[in-house]
This record gives sequence, C-alpha cells and structure tokens, in this order.
Amino acid sequence: MNIIAPEATILWTSIVFILLFVLLRKFAWKPILSAVNTREERIEEALKAAELAEQKVNELKASNEKVLQEAREQKEAILKEAQELKNSIVEEAKESAVAQAEQIISNAQAQTQQQKAAMINEVKEMVTNTALKITEQIISERLTDDAKYNSIIDKELETFNLN
Repeated sequence: MNIIAPEATILWTSIVFILLFVLLRKFAWKPILSAVNTREERIEEALKAAELAEQKVNELKASNEKVLQEAREQKEAILKEAQELKNSIVEEAKESAVAQAEQIISNAQAQTQQQKAAMINEVKEMVTNTALKITEQIISERLTDDAKYNSIIDKELETFNLN
C-alpha cells in the first residue's frame, strides 16, 4: 500500500478527520459551546430584564395616568369652589347694593317728609301772619264799611305769595 495512492488518501483523510475531530472536541468544542451557552444565558437575562422594564414602564404609565386623573379632579374641584365663591360674593354684593338702595330711598323719603312738613309749617305761618296783618288793619282802621273791609282783605291776599 502506497501512502500516496488514492486508496491510502481516503485512509489518511479519515485518520486526519478523526484526529482533528477528537482534538477539536477536546480543546475547541467545549469552549465554543460554553461561550454559546453563556451568550444564550445573557440574551435570556436581557429579555427578562426587558420584560421587567416593560412592566415597570406600564406601571409608571398607569401611575402617571392616575396622578393626572387626580390632578384633573382637583382642578375641577378648585374651579367649582372658585365658581361657588364668586357666586356667593356676587350675591352678597347684590344684597348689599339692595340694602344700600333701600336705605337711600328710606332716607330720601324721610327727608322729603321733613321738607314737606317744614313747607306746611311755613305756609301755616304765612297764613297766620297774613291773617294777623289783616286783623290788625281791620282793628286799626275801625272799619264800619264792609266794602272797605273787603278791599283790605283783597289787597292783602294779592300780596300774599306762596312761593
């Protein structure tokens, strides 16, 4: 058997293949599988971490939505309270304005009544003074003639001015 013959080449190729297979299995195959397994484990851990991060993001989104909803509710409550306060202030202002208007009207009516009473007293005083003047003139002249008596009364009434 010749080492160079084609039949020998198959033998030598098989021997080299088996020897290479044993060497690779002993020295290269275990580290390569170990590296592949380590990489697979890291990928699985990364996927688990990504799922956990996604869960946390979803929880944060839900929490943020809840906080936003609470903020909206507080805003609505504050606006409602402000509206009620505004309405009560407006109502108080209206009531105060009505009370002041009634007080002003009452004061004006009282003042009008006082002025009316003062004018009535002034007219009474003027009538009394006029009557006294007429009586004085009648007595002072000692009239015996009715025509003269009536002319004096008419003369005094003409000078009497109510304004």
